[in-house]
Amino acid sequence: MRSGVPSQHAAKPVVDQIINARWIIPVRPRALLHHHALAIQQGRIVAIGPRDEIHAAYTAAEITILDQHVLMPGFVNAHTHAAMTLMRGLADDLPLMTWLNEHIWPVEGRYVSPEFVSMGTELAIAEMLRGGTTTFNDMYFFPEAAAQSAQNMGMRAHIGHVIIDFPTAYAANADACLQAAADLLPRLQQMPLIRQSLAPHAPYTVADAGLRGTRELAEAEHLPVHMHVHETAHEVEEGLAQYGRRPLARLAELGLLNPRFLAVHMTQLDADDLTICRDSGLHIAHCPESNLKLGSGIAPVARIREQGIAVAIGTDGAASNNDLDMLGELRTAALLAKGFSGDPTAFPAWEVLEAATLGGAEAIGWGDLTGSLEPGKAADCIAISLDHPATFPVYDPVSQVAYCAGRDQVTHVWVNGQIRIRQGQAVDWEESALFSRAQAWVKRIRDKDQNT
Repeated sequence: MRSGVPSQHAAKPVVDQIINARWIIPVRPRALLHHHALAIQQGRIVAIGPRDEIHAAYTAAEITILDQHVLMPGFVNAHTHAAMTLMRGLADDLPLMTWLNEHIWPVEGRYVSPEFVSMGTELAIAEMLRGGTTTFNDMYFFPEAAAQSAQNMGMRAHIGHVIIDFPTAYAANADACLQAAADLLPRLQQMPLIRQSLAPHAPYTVADAGLRGTRELAEAEHLPVHMHVHETAHEVEEGLAQYGRRPLARLAELGLLNPRFLAVHMTQLDADDLTICRDSGLHIAHCPESNLKLGSGIAPVARIREQGIAVAIGTDGAASNNDLDMLGELRTAALLAKGFSGDPTAFPAWEVLEAATLGGAEAIGWGDLTGSLEPGKAADCIAISLDHPATFPVYDPVSQVAYCAGRDQVTHVWVNGQIRIRQGQAVDWEESALFSRAQAWVKRIRDKDQNT
């Protein structure tokens, strides 16, 4: 592959950096490149080509040699509640509604604030960057605090403005949530690493009026919509009892479903639901480990993909997963699809890797900028060392990434061309200081909520 490389007869341009790798997986096109290099200037990829050609064509201020590594796009975590890292392990081994009603929502009611969200999001970003995630799609309260944390730590984030009917520390009702979103949109647009969406929580927590308001604001501001849908059988049964139709059909009637709609979880799908998904062009964020842990169900990924419905991969929050490990999540997604469908060819390595990168970027409307290594796109890339007992020998690097590699093998992470992780260590922030600040919140929650 030789993409974006200038003629060697032209003057030799200077670029900010060249990254050399034993293997490059650009994702688009679907190719495995041996002994290639990436040239980066002002945060953008300017060329990909054989190592010798790139070095003959460019002079670089910085050169990185990755002789035993895969270089690939950073992971796009298509669904998170980043600040909920502060509730990791707080309540486990419970069904969704018990977990929410008796544990998570009471804790949120007592503690959630801009300071809580900032701290929890910083902790989440540290975990995600160390694991090779360069973009996350968030849904939580006080979105400005989450956006500012991401911008400060050099992480690309798609920030969802939560819409929910019942009163929270953030807003009194859905109308207040929508007004807060409208007020915040212009401020967050000034942050270069941030884009935004509207995030109605779920069909059972937002009535028709709030959903109509969501649709109107999304259309006026050209925003995506990000929502939990068909997460459990109980949700579907409740929708049928209250509205006389399944939640997805209700959302379709309200005019919410289109290619800018991201439906999260989708474990409960019948043939009519799949037709609605296919015809509307919506995307699905598959969160297999959270769904398994909560006993919510299993998204029928093989059937979804047979219909041509786009699938991205998310971790959900650390309070229900309990980690933000995209390498682990994509492996679970691949294996679960095979076991659930009885088809070992379902969701193969190349396709699950695409779902965890470009699929996520396209699901949140960011496929123009990230999710694949192509000239003109942002240099959001990661290096995974395969020189490790868990991934040796290497017959197929794509298979090794999908089925073998652990997040401890992520050695380098760049976001917008800026190094965020080098040789497995954080750049520009001290993890010990981060843990120390987070511990104050942990103590408050533990002392109040586990000793009563």
